[in-house]
Amino acid sequence: MAVQLPLNIKLRDNATFNNYFPGANREAVEYLQLHCGLRDEPCAYLWGGRGTGKTHLLQAACHIVALRDLPTAYIPLSQADELSPAILEGIAELSLVCVDDVHSVAGDDSWESALFHLYNRMRDAGTHLVVAGDNSPGSLNIRLADLVSRLAWGAVFQIQPLNDEEKLLALQLHASVRGMEMSLDVARFLLHRSRRDMPALYSLLDQLDRVSLSAQRRLTIPFIREFMIGRL
Repeated sequence: MAVQLPLNIKLRDNATFNNYFPGANREAVEYLQLHCGLRDEPCAYLWGGRGTGKTHLLQAACHIVALRDLPTAYIPLSQADELSPAILEGIAELSLVCVDDVHSVAGDDSWESALFHLYNRMRDAGTHLVVAGDNSPGSLNIRLADLVSRLAWGAVFQIQPLNDEEKLLALQLHASVRGMEMSLDVARFLLHRSRRDMPALYSLLDQLDRVSLSAQRRLTIPFIREFMIGRL
């Protein structure tokens, strides 16, 4: 079960391992599927650029642990302005805590101290902490050296962006999970006529899904072309 925190933080329903195309990140995916929620690894750290799927992976980990009726929490530090470091108190007994966008609080002494103590409490409790940021632990501009060392102690994975061929397969997977048929030609058409980052491509596909259902049209190149012209 996902624990309700004071901020209205909700997991995306579609952020699951079933619709995440791993590409070069299979080792990280397999680690999260195997270890999250178990009392065998105290901490893992994911890092990579925007749009590589770190948030998706953290939320997917929360979903898979919650399906076992184990308590989890997802905390996006991109919203740290709306939160207090006190939110990290009293959650060390949860089976899994996923802390996203740790780079957002780098240099903030209160947050750094709270994260350091959360790590220690979860290690002592035998529970699992997964943290994600935009850079490796040693390049986060975190001032608290002990926190840097804690983040680097466990499994560390650099989340790699997908290449163009992998993006085509990811689009087809995302469409299939939504019950849509997408040919390789249609996927190529989308890739070459829109922004190429995965969040933008998935957003476009979600819009196409809604419009095609409403119009009772299949996902074809002529239909997509009409849709795009209508947006201009």
